[in-house]
Amino acid sequence: MTILSTILEFNETFVTEKKYEEYATTKFPDKRIVILTCMDTRLTELLPKAMNLKNGDAKIIKSAGAIVNHPFGGIMRSLLVAIYDLQADEVFIVAHHDCGMSSIDTNQIIDKMVDRGIDKNLFKTLQYSGIDMKDWLHGFSDVTESVRMSVDIVRNHPLMDTTVPVHGLVAHPDTGKLDIIVDGYAFAAQN
Repeated sequence: MTILSTILEFNETFVTEKKYEEYATTKFPDKRIVILTCMDTRLTELLPKAMNLKNGDAKIIKSAGAIVNHPFGGIMRSLLVAIYDLQADEVFIVAHHDCGMSSIDTNQIIDKMVDRGIDKNLFKTLQYSGIDMKDWLHGFSDVTESVRMSVDIVRNHPLMDTTVPVHGLVAHPDTGKLDIIVDGYAFAAQN
């Protein structure tokens, strides 16, 4: 049995037994917040519980390392849509200690791509086109500095409402303890 067939079998029972009813909500976040966090599996249930969130309370965006690495990429677009169209009034960027992006070996990832069939010559083409794979795949060495950088990108984005608080936090992936790196209220109050 494949993972897909196992999921679909469970899903059929889930829908038939109307287990979805306990999760019913709207597309608008009840607590009017949007969270950018890491895709780390340890945070899937832990982070919402540690933040006292239930289904429907927040928009949650996930990416490797909770990094906003391009001001006009998909992460920033999602944050802006959450604010301007989906009634989010605050942004929380929540990274975590012991993140895989802090120890990522870009050479190893490229080697794994080649092992899975990506042509080595493609990397030369990408480099010629101005794409530095090592830079693009690179994570960070200091999680608190990474959070600060992402907060700065969001807060200083030309399309961002400067009155929206942009908070930066770091979570402990074992306990859920949150450390404040940037309290967005002070900056938002100045605007």
